[in-house]
Amino acid sequence: MNAVIEARSLSKRAGRATLLDGVGLTVAAGEMVAIIGPNGAGKSTLLRLLSGDLRPNAGEVRLKRRNIASFTPRELAARRAMLSQHVNVTFPFTVEEIVLMGAGERSAREAGLLVDAALEEVGLADFRERQLPTLSGGEQQRAHFARVLVQLACGEAEHGPGLLLLDEPTSSLDLRHQIDLVEAARRRAGGGTAVIAILHDLNLAIRFADRLVVLNGGRLTADGPRTEIVTREIIRDIFEIDAVVHQADGVPYVLPQSMRAAPTPTR
Repeated sequence: MNAVIEARSLSKRAGRATLLDGVGLTVAAGEMVAIIGPNGAGKSTLLRLLSGDLRPNAGEVRLKRRNIASFTPRELAARRAMLSQHVNVTFPFTVEEIVLMGAGERSAREAGLLVDAALEEVGLADFRERQLPTLSGGEQQRAHFARVLVQLACGEAEHGPGLLLLDEPTSSLDLRHQIDLVEAARRRAGGGTAVIAILHDLNLAIRFADRLVVLNGGRLTADGPRTEIVTREIIRDIFEIDAVVHQADGVPYVLPQSMRAAPTPTR
């Protein structure tokens, strides 16, 4: 397997709290992986460790077979791109200026072509002169996604297939734009990019990911194809709900039913 990113026995603590405990994960070029799990499971912590933004207390992350801690910020930016869960911009940058930030030191002509393509892909071509703070939350998220796509394209032009990390990228998007975003990520995977996305919508994760990785309580509890991971038992154990799992064209989907009944106390 042509691994782009490898996490080996990652652990991360914050004070006395253990955020991650011995997590291992390998993602290959062209693979799209969705990380799922309840709130507080350690999903965003894992993504920040994989991006190099955080350092583990134990274990290591290897990006293209090299310890991620050995990259300079510029080298890292050329090999992985990340859309964070919250990106706050208060200065009156235009959408075009925000997206152009992903191009780094590219020539004006080359950067302009990449920006045009990214704005078209996220449906913001007519918003390029708008100041970012005047846009809705979902429109701002799409602008930042376009910036990340430009960064990824620049890096892959020099270094080959890279890594795209998405932390709850659809949280502020309507249904159409949720699908548009994950389809754009899916296209990148089709071109050889390794894609890792945190997704709270189980059916969206199931529909577009090659693999599902389940975190719970800071530990990796399941990792495999959707047909193995999406079971009534796993959903009950991880999310504490009852659900019915159906299939359409061989793809499972989940219909939540109710909160799991609390156990009866014993005397």
